[in-house]
Amino acid sequence: MISIEFHTADGERLQCTAHEGTSVMEIAVAHNVPGIDADCGGACACATCHVHVDPEGMARLPPRGDQELKMLAFAVGVDDGSRLSCQLPVSAAYQGVVFRVPASQY
Repeated sequence: MISIEFHTADGERLQCTAHEGTSVMEIAVAHNVPGIDADCGGACACATCHVHVDPEGMARLPPRGDQELKMLAFAVGVDDGSRLSCQLPVSAAYQGVVFRVPASQY
């Protein structure tokens, strides 16, 4: 099992474990992480699973794809660490990565 952490805008920290290959969005939904609505169910069609990742964590994630970049254009509060959690299948490299839910997701 791989351990990842979500930080909500109100300061709550949620430690979650996941199987390799499960998307970060699926983990967030399964653990009722506030602010991760996942309206499109992981089809990269809504940006309601937007998270922020620090530079160290970003270095462990795969690069953003074209569709993810298009959808991030519709998200609020996008920065260099913005990702759509539906586009992040968990791997061992994600161990300990913190995913922050932006306040704009609430």
